[in-house]
Parts: sequence; C-alpha cells; structure tokens
Amino acid sequence: MRVILLAVVYIPFIMAVERVPLIRFKSIKKQLKEKGELEEFWRNHHPDVFARRYLHCFPADIALSVGTAAERLYDYMNAQYYGVVSVGTPPQRFTVVFDTGSSNFWVPSAYCISEACRVHQKFKSFKSDSYEHGGEAFSLQYGSGQLLGIAGKDTLQISNISIKGQDFGESVFEPGATFVLAHFDGILGLGYPSLAVANALPVFDSIMNQNLIEEPIFSFYLKRGDDTENGGELILGGIDHSLYKGSIHWVPVTEKSYWQIHMNNIKIQGRVAFCSHGCEAIVDSGTSLIAGPSSQIRRLQGYIGASPSNTGEFLVDCRRLSSLPHISFTIGHREYKLTAEQYIIKESIDDQTFCMSGFQSLDIPTRTGSLWILGDVFMSAFYCIFDRGNDRVGFAKAVHRKDYY
Repeated sequence: MRVILLAVVYIPFIMAVERVPLIRFKSIKKQLKEKGELEEFWRNHHPDVFARRYLHCFPADIALSVGTAAERLYDYMNAQYYGVVSVGTPPQRFTVVFDTGSSNFWVPSAYCISEACRVHQKFKSFKSDSYEHGGEAFSLQYGSGQLLGIAGKDTLQISNISIKGQDFGESVFEPGATFVLAHFDGILGLGYPSLAVANALPVFDSIMNQNLIEEPIFSFYLKRGDDTENGGELILGGIDHSLYKGSIHWVPVTEKSYWQIHMNNIKIQGRVAFCSHGCEAIVDSGTSLIAGPSSQIRRLQGYIGASPSNTGEFLVDCRRLSSLPHISFTIGHREYKLTAEQYIIKESIDDQTFCMSGFQSLDIPTRTGSLWILGDVFMSAFYCIFDRGNDRVGFAKAVHRKDYY
C-alpha cells in the first residue's frame, strides 16, 4: 500500500493596515469670519456666558455635574479634518473628527432636540439590529459648547474594521451654535481610557481587545494646502514607511490620559526661549493650532511680529514671512523645526490674503506645570505615530508629495 504524505504549509493570516481618508474642510471660525460674525459669536459663547444661558436646560442631576465633567482641552472651532465611519446594522454613515485629545465617541441621536442635530446625520437606534441601549446619561463640556447624551452600544465600522458592541454616546442636546456650524457630525476620541466619561471603553481599546489589527498602533498623516478632498490619512494597525523620510524617533507617554509627552525646550532661531527647564506637551489631533501658556504665547507672538486682531487672532504681515524665525520644539533631545511657512496659516477672504499665527494662548495647569498642545500645525509637518502597545509617540519628518493621492 502506497502512503502519500501531503505537506501542509501553514500560511499565517496577515492583517494589513487600515486607511481612513481624511477630508480637510473650512473651520467654524473661518466660516464665521467670512460672514463678519466671529466677534458676536465670541461674545455669546464665552464659557461663563454660555453656562449662565444654558445651564437651566439640563436636568438638575446632570447640571450639577456639568462643571466638573471631563473637559476637552480646546473646542472644535478650528477643527479641519474629518473622516467617515458607520454605526449600526445596517450601517448608518457619519463624519467624525478623530481626536487624540479626548476618549469618547458620540454622534447625534434621532431624538436630539437641538438645532445642531437638525442639520447633521442622526443615529436611529430603532433601525439597527445590533443596538444595545445603555441608558446612562452623560455630559461633555467643551470650550464653546456643551453636550448631553445617552450611552449605548452598537457595531462600529471604520474602513474595513468592524467593532462589535462599541460604547458610544447619542447626543440629545447640543446647545449653542458651535456644532450647528460644524462640518462633522460627531467626535471619535483616540485618547486613553482614563479620559473617557460614563465608563465608556474608547474605540481603539475595543479594536485592540477584539484583535482587529496587527499592531496596537495608529498614525496620522495630515496635509495642509488648498486640496480639501485629500486632507491626509489616519492609519490603523501599523506604520506606512512611504509617508516619512529619515528615522522615527520615539518618546514615552508621561501621563496616560491625553497623549502627553515631555518637551525639553522651545527654541527660536536656535536659542532657547521657552520651557527652558522642560515642560509637558500633548499631541492633539483635535486642536488645530499650537497652544501654550498665555504669558509665554504673548512673548512668542512678539518674537514673530504678530499683532492681535479684533477677532482674537494674531496676524502677521504676509510680506514678512521670509524674514520670520524658525521655531523648534526639542522632544527627546531632538529638535523638530517649523519654518514660518509651516506655523503661519494663510487665509483668503474677499480676495484678501491674511497671515494668521499658528500659536494661541490656552492655560491648562497641571501638577507638573502648564501644558503645551501640539495640534495640527505641528502634526502636519511630522508623521505622528501613537503606540498603545509601548505607550510612546513617534515622530518623523513627513513627506508631502503633491502626487501622493
């Protein structure tokens, strides 16, 4: 009897990285500025004015906790990048800001009574076969808007990744004009679990727990310029080595809530000007500009010749860009240099070009001192990698090719 031996070759299943295209859009602030309505908006949406005007709208037990709810580092007035996700079975499509500065995921509810919900996609839980009602109420406080919602669970689809039983919030009340003007429907937080409210498990933690990606890593490649459709990518599960040049340099996360890291100093034209004894910084995709303590930002604006406008922004003379200094952020004893072309934002309104400083004041005191926020102005110059497996952040010089897409 002849015995035929068959060799069985094991071919491991290799998961590719998942790419989420990011679309760049006109910020809320720019829309208001074009209409000449920004000054009035700030008068009506200063946090204190906002709280007095809308606090009575919240149920008593929620209203008491609104002031102490997890507060976003900044609001989404300057947010410019969003992507598409789907919730439920069959899927319902939403546009969201992928935000490393928060940890909750929420979209508007079909039961929402606010004007903001009327002009955005709303989640219809009664049409989803996979929806689980959570029932717990939660509130989120933002710099220029507050939100009240109900917790639930459902299937979330991001690119080709399907996440079962994802915790999320359905907003039922979004007072004020902030979210009315937003191009996005909701927010998808990519921060650590300690930052989440209502005991929600953040989306990326669910992705890791369900073994849906090869590596517990995500990365941002952000593009600036006039091409709004191709704003860049969020890459889940790995690193795209074609998007950067040189080496990736890693620094440890110092506080597992935001993606917080240590910064050695900030230099202007090669000389230490700020953070001379070291300070803490947050890498935050939900903040458009670079933010820091107000006393230091005022001095920095002076160094680059930026003057305040009546809308609260700092403007520089566009003719002076070539003479402005470069500004370097020393992280992990390595300098990350921004040129004036990178830290100045050009805006055209009524055939006029304005050059706006990419720096803004924001005081966030912590036990280790005030925080700096490295927002999209910084992140668009460098390919930024967020490694949950090793609790570290990686930076490499981004490659910006016009023919990338």
